[in-house]
Amino acid sequence: MLEAALSPGIFAFVIVPLLIFCARVCDMSLDTIRVIFMSKGIQYLPPFIGFFEVIIWLVAIGQVMNNLTNFVCYIAYGGGFATGTFVGMAIEEKLSLGLTSVRIITKEDPSELMQFLRSHNYGVTSIDGEGGTGRVKMVFTIIKRQDLRHVVSIIKDFHPNAFYSIEEVKSVAEGVFPERRSHRIFRWLDSLSSGPKGR
Repeated sequence: MLEAALSPGIFAFVIVPLLIFCARVCDMSLDTIRVIFMSKGIQYLPPFIGFFEVIIWLVAIGQVMNNLTNFVCYIAYGGGFATGTFVGMAIEEKLSLGLTSVRIITKEDPSELMQFLRSHNYGVTSIDGEGGTGRVKMVFTIIKRQDLRHVVSIIKDFHPNAFYSIEEVKSVAEGVFPERRSHRIFRWLDSLSSGPKGR
C-alpha cells in the first residue's frame, strides 16, 4: 500500500534504505548492550535482548536481499551498523552499570583522602609500597561505576599529582558503597551486575 502511494524511485532509494538504516541502528544497539551485559556477568537480560535483536536483523537483511541491485541499501546497512554501535555504547555509558576498581599511588600521606572517601561511605584500603623513586602509599577502592567521576574529582582535589588507574570489576563478595536514590530498574540491573553478595 505504501509502495503504491509513492513513486518507485522514492520507495526504492529513500524509504527502503531508511528502514534498513533504522533496523540496523536498533539491532546493533541491542547487540552492543547485550555484549556489555554479558561481560558484566548479567545472566538474564542478554538472551531476552538477543531474541529481539535477531528478529530486527532478519528484517534488515531481508530487505537488503530483496534489493541487491540497490547500492543505497548497502550504504544504509553499513551506516546503520556503525551508528547502532555508537548508540549502544552511549546507552551503556548512561546506564553506568557495574563496579570499578580505582588504584591510587602517591608519595604524600593519603590519610585525609582516605578519611574523606570513608566519610562518603566508600570502602578504602591502603598499603605501603616501593616505587621507582622511593616509598609510596597505595590506596584501593571499589566503587559503583556511576560514582567514578565523583571519586576521580576527589582524588584530583587531594592529590593532583597522584598516579591512579581504573579497572573494571566483574563481581565482589562484599563491599562498602554509598546509598543512592535511583529508579527501581537501575537498582535491579546494578544488583545483577554486582554478583552474589556475601552473608
